Amino acid sequence: MEAIFIYIAKSSGLIILFYCAYYFLLGKETFFNSNRWFLLSGLVTSVVMPFFVYTKIIWIDPVTVPNLKYSQSFIPQTIPQESFEINWNYILISIYCIGFIALLIKFAADFYSLNSVLKGKKIQQQADFKFVDISENIAPFSYFDYIVYNSSMYTTAELENIIEHEKVHSDQNHTVDVLISRFFCVLFWFNPIIWLYKKAILQNLEFIADKEAAKKISNKKAYQYTLLKITTHENCVAITNHFYQSLIKKRIVMLNKNQSKKRNYWKYYAILPALVAFILLFQIKTIAQEKNETKKVSERNQSVDVYKIKNTTTDAELKEITKKLKEIHHVDIEISEVKRNSNNQLTAIKVDIEKGTGQDQTIQIEGNEPIKSCGIVIATENGSRKINLVTDGGIDKPMVIGNRIVEVSETSSPDKISTISTITLPVPPTPPAFPTGPMPQAPAADMSKMPKPPVPPANPKDKVAMSKFEKEMAEFERKMESFEPDMSAYEKQIEEIMSKREAIFEKEMEKYEIAMEKFNVAMEKFTEEIQEKYGKNSEEYEINMKQYEKDMKAYEKNMKLQEKEMKKLEKENKRS
Repeated sequence: MEAIFIYIAKSSGLIILFYCAYYFLLGKETFFNSNRWFLLSGLVTSVVMPFFVYTKIIWIDPVTVPNLKYSQSFIPQTIPQESFEINWNYILISIYCIGFIALLIKFAADFYSLNSVLKGKKIQQQADFKFVDISENIAPFSYFDYIVYNSSMYTTAELENIIEHEKVHSDQNHTVDVLISRFFCVLFWFNPIIWLYKKAILQNLEFIADKEAAKKISNKKAYQYTLLKITTHENCVAITNHFYQSLIKKRIVMLNKNQSKKRNYWKYYAILPALVAFILLFQIKTIAQEKNETKKVSERNQSVDVYKIKNTTTDAELKEITKKLKEIHHVDIEISEVKRNSNNQLTAIKVDIEKGTGQDQTIQIEGNEPIKSCGIVIATENGSRKINLVTDGGIDKPMVIGNRIVEVSETSSPDKISTISTITLPVPPTPPAFPTGPMPQAPAADMSKMPKPPVPPANPKDKVAMSKFEKEMAEFERKMESFEPDMSAYEKQIEEIMSKREAIFEKEMEKYEIAMEKFNVAMEKFTEEIQEKYGKNSEEYEINMKQYEKDMKAYEKNMKLQEKEMKKLEKENKRS
């Protein structure tokens, strides 16, 4: 499901990229045929490019799991009951399917409408074209080699202009462009840009037909009058090249516009850097693999000792536990209020640990029934010691100590239990922060001295007024040049500072990405070990995975805050 959304997002992004390039760079040029292929290639690229992903492999050192004598102390925890959650993925895909099916039905209905117009009509074959003269009040249109019109609505000269126009559509297979653009509107109906994209394709096809038809028509002015006359016909067939189009004014302007200079062809290549950036940002998948070389697994200076007290523990054994804690760990404990039943089983006991040392702990069990197992857990790591008391039989279960799962097993000594395995939960790396610092002050230019731009004349055809306006513009530009050196120097300072900070941030991000790859590998091993040891459906696995999900949510929150700070910084820089 996620892969579908990612593909749709990438394709939509490419469509937006090509449309912006056409709208801002090519829309005003007269390279109509080149624009046609540019727009079509944009649609093809948006469908194909997301499938091509380059896999980059980063070799990392093997992640070792220390061979230790402890695991996690699993203090009994309650697992929260699952609550009902809305699956937004299914809701979004359902909405998309409804829109897709509705537009697909509309597409089929348009084909049926076209068939109704052509059905039973007399077809006149001339060369490669099939002419159909209809009686309906429908704007002239072409569909592949069919040219359809109502001859009773036009004069002979007007009909000649219309037919020349539609012949261009038919001869250059413009119907294919129409169908492709319509199909993409069905596929990406939720993206508003695709509808503008389709409009740009249809409009450009009209520019092509107008340009080619005008070459064959002697009276160019009469052709333009024909365009204006056809605007009164609002009925047309949706999936055809119909003579009537909105924006007739723009068609007439483009028809009279001078041919664009060939040097402007560079604008077609402006899309290439954007595509390269798209590939670098979204089409490179980084995979971390461990090196095959074998390394020794070094043990960390960690240990966990568990001293267990059962209902059958004798007074002598209690004294032995007190003695060993003093000798081995330098921990003073006091055992008191010991009571036993007729079977010499412990029914009550009180254990005080290190009073006045900052690690004071007390456990006291009272009652008439034999006690459950309890004990003292001492975890030592790199000289740091932590003492825990475990009661109510918890010492017989896997325990949680820090971020380790500790499982204990009986040893030859009845009063001491050593942990036999450890599984450490990996900690995600911290994302780097974008470097900040003071920015240079903007030049304190006297804005009151900045000249005001001249107002263009209301009538551009007034040569005297236009001449005066051009002189005023030249004077305005000359005055504005005096303000440019300070602003250019300031912009250069800002660019240099931001360039250095971006370089530092990119290096930190590369280190962070490598650290994240190592973290992901460690998490995979952690999950496999938990599943292998406790089973995928075990309570331990669920608790640890919930903790992992909690950590990852915190990590995602940090990343969103980081992104927010980046946008804020970028906004401040732009404001400066």
